[in-house]
Amino acid sequence: MNEPASDVYGQGDATFRAAGGETGIRKLIDAFYDLMVSDQAYATIRSWHPQQIEISRDKLTAFLCGWMGGPRRYNEKYGRISIPQAHAHLPITAVERDQWLACMKAALAQQDYPVALKEYLLRELTVPAQRIVETRAYRP
Repeated sequence: MNEPASDVYGQGDATFRAAGGETGIRKLIDAFYDLMVSDQAYATIRSWHPQQIEISRDKLTAFLCGWMGGPRRYNEKYGRISIPQAHAHLPITAVERDQWLACMKAALAQQDYPVALKEYLLRELTVPAQRIVETRAYRP
């Protein structure tokens, strides 16, 4: 992998490239969902995904491709998305947010990414995860 300096993550497609492109992101997402399925610590968030978890794998991979500065696969395949609105039907609190982030941290630990990239991704993924909780808190 061509490693950009950690201070360029988030600029252009630097994050996408550092994560190994679409193939590397899919590897991360496969690890994420494999952990979600196999580890009871993530049972709550696992219960929110369709029985055909392949759909969830595809959607998160597609989303993260664009989110990391690569091709906007989610928009191409599924249309526009608002992360908080897409999750508004789920009872997500800080507990579930932390469960999701812990699962992602464990999946990131399995990747051959530089430590700076892992830290960057976890920090940046915390932002939309928190927005989901905050949006949920304001719903009647």
